[in-house]
Amino acid sequence: MSPAQERLVVFLKAPRVGTVKTRLAEGIGAAAACEAYRHLVLTLLGKLASLRSVELCFTPADAEAELTSWLREGWGNQPQISGDLGERLHGAFLAHFQSGAERVVIIGADCPEVLPADVAAAWRALGDHDVVLGPATDGGYWLIGLRAPQSQLFTAMPWSTAAVLAETQRRARASGLSIALLRELSDVDNLADWERWKHSEAGRGGSLET
Repeated sequence: MSPAQERLVVFLKAPRVGTVKTRLAEGIGAAAACEAYRHLVLTLLGKLASLRSVELCFTPADAEAELTSWLREGWGNQPQISGDLGERLHGAFLAHFQSGAERVVIIGADCPEVLPADVAAAWRALGDHDVVLGPATDGGYWLIGLRAPQSQLFTAMPWSTAAVLAETQRRARASGLSIALLRELSDVDNLADWERWKHSEAGRGGSLET
């Protein structure tokens, strides 16, 4: 399959104080949480820099100019549609399938440990599965990939709870869809997550400024 038929979409927010990492902000303050978010995003995008056909799908809709510096060669950007997370995810999948993609993978900006190898594993899984999921340690998922729109996986979901992954799998099986699971990773949402990730990143020789 040609790369043009595979689309990687990164869901992210503009790095605005008070609107990102609100749970982390409870521990370190809104300004520091915003800088932490910026660092997490730049870490993730740096790891994915070798990939093509990547779209930064952002919110709010007026944030395009703030994200220009995050784009790499061959990448694009597009605002998320309005609605809850499920509506925005389904809208992104639908738009890419309608534009000719045959495999679409969406990741969030909360998991800086995602590697190109993880994305490659998702593409392989979609070769013979309808759905691919990257389980997160908090009960959600850090990646979801599809071969066709599946609105039932996003409507009236218990978002931001530990039931998201299990409910997604339940609905997929109820719809007769085959599922592949990738490795489990941790999101960085709160102070404990941030401290854990800073420690692990420092151990790998990473640079932390926040």
